[in-house]
Amino acid sequence: MSGRDFSVVVCVYTEDRWDDILAAVGSVRAQTRPAAEILLVVDHNPALLARLDEEFTSSGGYGGPGTVRVLANAGPRGLSAGRNTGITAARGEIVAFLDDDAVAERDWLRHFDGNYGDPDVMAVGGRTLPSWASGIRPVWFPEEFDWVVGCTYRGLPPGRVRVRNVLGGNASFRRAAFDASGGFAIGIGRDGGRRPLGGEEAELCIRLARALPRAVLLTDDRAVIHHKVPAVRERFGYFRTRTYAEGLSKALVSRSAGVGKGLESERRYTTRVLPAGVLRGLRDALRCRPGGAGRAGAILTGVLAAAAGYAVGTVRARRAGPAFTVPAVGRSARGGEPAPAAREEVG
Repeated sequence: MSGRDFSVVVCVYTEDRWDDILAAVGSVRAQTRPAAEILLVVDHNPALLARLDEEFTSSGGYGGPGTVRVLANAGPRGLSAGRNTGITAARGEIVAFLDDDAVAERDWLRHFDGNYGDPDVMAVGGRTLPSWASGIRPVWFPEEFDWVVGCTYRGLPPGRVRVRNVLGGNASFRRAAFDASGGFAIGIGRDGGRRPLGGEEAELCIRLARALPRAVLLTDDRAVIHHKVPAVRERFGYFRTRTYAEGLSKALVSRSAGVGKGLESERRYTTRVLPAGVLRGLRDALRCRPGGAGRAGAILTGVLAAAAGYAVGTVRARRAGPAFTVPAVGRSARGGEPAPAAREEVG
């Protein structure tokens, strides 16, 4: 086993996911490559904080490897601030993130760890598979849009490959990455509101590549987690809302990183992957296979919704000025070596 310690951060929000939270923690504690600690960061929910503290801290039954620490989100409501709270409190050399409604396969951390022998590797992501509430993928739901439900989508290269950005629900970062570039931006991504925004992982990774030009970011599809997809997210209405929100998020990322970097990966996706998906759906429809026409239509709807969101988001970003802030995290926030001060990101 390497000398690298892993801290696993799980941001949690609601008691409605109690069983899911316990399953997520259990999957981390069952790893073949044990985590040094698991940090449950509670997002402004005192009742959940107290219940988790009673479950994992007061019971005294979770010492040693995989120790569970329960923390309150120290920043504003939302996923970015929750993750930053976990990063600041984490003691490990590598900080990994797992969604609160996901379970990791037993070798998840071992496959992450195997990539960090190269000192230039700053982040490693994995493969996220959907666990549909209905037990089966909706026939109209295109695999090219599995990112809508937080999962790995058709069009990403398989194997162990270099990428622009990892996906935050199944990812790990070297602590030095945050020391160099700051934490997840506040003001982008999910914040507890009704609109399912995203983009915070892409923005962080683009900023990291600027701060450390030699940085290598990878995905390794052997590092697998299974992500629950609730019934509400199997509906077309959620699909349309989420794709529109992604367009809004991409506008913020492009405002900060520039259109070139902000849409670098999306160009191949929209010019190659999605047209191939439409053709595949139409071909299935002609062969009378279930869902072919629906998948083609969903892809076209998703593209149009995302484009509309991007246009609206671009106008808003230009009018609003500074888009979001990047806080210092890691050693500086804990009183150690310097890291970047909090600053505003502008286009």
